[in-house]
Amino acid sequence: MKIRIKGNAIRFRLTKTEVDTLCKEGYIEESTDFGDHTFSYAVQRKAVSTMEATFLKNRLTVSISEDKVANWNTNQLVGFEHVMRIDENKTLQLLLEKDFVCMDDRQEDQSDNYPNPKALL
Repeated sequence: MKIRIKGNAIRFRLTKTEVDTLCKEGYIEESTDFGDHTFSYAVQRKAVSTMEATFLKNRLTVSISEDKVANWNTNQLVGFEHVMRIDENKTLQLLLEKDFVCMDDRQEDQSDNYPNPKALL
């Protein structure tokens, strides 16, 4: 699972295995160890009306409704987007999507990524 944070926008990219696990088990999590602290990030299937994010005890968790991810592992839907209201002046943009193979040459293992639709053209 990859995470990109820029300002008040959070983007999660999930491999095939991670999407499958989320659909079947309802939870995926990864962490980054900083020595004295560990930052964890997770996606969970939950009874929520829209996507939402929480940050508690060094863990960023994005929750998505059960009906949205029910068949995500078997359909062509790329992902989900939601703008979460923080207060009357602030929002947090959430994006959860399947991770596609990059078109340029990367040094990372992409064997579990989804085929890039642009490569099929």
